[in-house]
Amino acid sequence: MGFFFDTSRFMQFDFSFIIPVYNRPNEIDELLESMLAMQYSKSYEIVIVEDGSSDTAEQVIEGYRDKLKISYYQKENTGPGDSRNYGMRKAKGNYFIILDSDVLMPEDYLEKVDAFLSKNFVHCFGGPDDAHQSFTDLQKAISYSMTSYLTTGGIRGRKKVVGKFQPRSFNMGLSKEAFEASKGFGNIHPGEDPDLTIRLWNLGYDTALIPDAKVFHKRRISWKKFYMQVNKFGLVRPILNKWHPETAKITYWFPTLFLCFIAFSLVTALFGWWYFLGLLGLYFVFIFFGAIVAYKKLSIALKAILAVLIQFYGYGKGFLKSYYYIHLLNRVPQKQFKKLFFEK
Repeated sequence: MGFFFDTSRFMQFDFSFIIPVYNRPNEIDELLESMLAMQYSKSYEIVIVEDGSSDTAEQVIEGYRDKLKISYYQKENTGPGDSRNYGMRKAKGNYFIILDSDVLMPEDYLEKVDAFLSKNFVHCFGGPDDAHQSFTDLQKAISYSMTSYLTTGGIRGRKKVVGKFQPRSFNMGLSKEAFEASKGFGNIHPGEDPDLTIRLWNLGYDTALIPDAKVFHKRRISWKKFYMQVNKFGLVRPILNKWHPETAKITYWFPTLFLCFIAFSLVTALFGWWYFLGLLGLYFVFIFFGAIVAYKKLSIALKAILAVLIQFYGYGKGFLKSYYYIHLLNRVPQKQFKKLFFEK
């Protein structure tokens, strides 16, 4: 930040995993089981915050008490962002690693993080997500759609050279210093992670991608839930652009423009102009073969095409709706889209 002596290069990392959970005891069981296999010689703690669940993970966690260093807290439902803040306030470490409950950990995750931070310290980092070989075809197809260069352009950690990387809270690191300076996550959801990242930038903190620090993101999800998720992503982005106009990019319009291109291609095809529809078909051929190369399975490649369509439609529709209300009508986000905000 320029005005203080930077002691980060001398920091001894004391990691605390922060994991909010809401009615997902089976996910916590799988996550903790994967953490048992992590190869890391130093001590770390796991802070699990039950966010007002009716189906708690308490019994599951008891089974790991003698195997892992776990702190477990139950609180009222105030959303994942506030639950992460709660966990970070309770944590004893000096560097927090924030995970979603539906991830699995590779054995060398902490070794990769420690090695990177020891050489290239940053107060906030993010890592990529991927599909584990044990995941269902649907989970793999959605994972491909969410992480492919052909769809999201690598913004979730698929590319090694990124300008200012925006970490995502399914796999995000944050120093205690940066947490205390920023006050942590806000009450919007989704979108609380890019909002925090931008506020960190404004405070003078840098962020970085650690390409090797990936997690396996399970996404226990149906087509309907996937649509609802990406639709919310679309609704949130114009709100973030309103709050942080310096970060607005034309690329955020791409899913909406893609929908317009589909409509245009279909209309022109009615008049015998097949060129644009052919370009559209070529794009989905690339999607198909990209998924084939990634997973070597026909059913996943076919589902990947559907996943891309749902992703672009859900996000594009949400983005356009939110832009209309927030930017054109100048509505207050908390009043117009109440379901995107949690009361603390």
